[in-house]
Amino acid sequence: MAVFNRVESSRKVEDAVHSEVIQAGDGWMHVLKPGQVLRIVDLEGNQAADTLFYDADHPEDHYSAVATIAGQGNIYLSTGSVLRAESGKALLRIVADTCGRHDTVGGSCSAQSNTVRYSHDKLAMHNCRDTFMLQLAGQDGAYTKRDLAPNINFFMNVPVTADGGLKFDDGVSAPGCYVEVESLGSSVVLISNCPQLNNPCNAYNPTPIQVLIWEK
Repeated sequence: MAVFNRVESSRKVEDAVHSEVIQAGDGWMHVLKPGQVLRIVDLEGNQAADTLFYDADHPEDHYSAVATIAGQGNIYLSTGSVLRAESGKALLRIVADTCGRHDTVGGSCSAQSNTVRYSHDKLAMHNCRDTFMLQLAGQDGAYTKRDLAPNINFFMNVPVTADGGLKFDDGVSAPGCYVEVESLGSSVVLISNCPQLNNPCNAYNPTPIQVLIWEK
């Protein structure tokens, strides 16, 4: 089911209370207060921003692809999608999106998946799972590898084939495309700006993203 629900934001960059560029291969973890809006910007186009969310008051209640897909009846995310936790709680809502479609079934790259998808000599390559774990490890024991779950791949194009398989195709994003999510409570965002060099989603060229935050 294709979704291209493109909606531009009225928020101005100069009004943001936080702005930061995340280089390809780097991670970022941040607490969003209720009502805050996070914008993720694909600065150069077709860069995958692997993202997870958590209930800040209950860290074990992480983003659930299953609950989110079931709640909206669609496997793709765009404006209006409500991002739900394992408990079914609504964590965030996509309030603007100039890309039009985002993946929530492809998961993140890891050392193991790199060897399966590509070749055994890719085992040592940096990957999103490692980035996630590095960020979680810096949270004073509040999170462990058990808190990793199937993530959102903002800006990534993962169509489902007629026989139910997944394809990792050229991206549908472009330089400057962005997605905005509003935090419906106190939530934690965890991003791995994907370092993947082996598939065409980012034209084999990982690039930076930008994150901005606005108050309610």
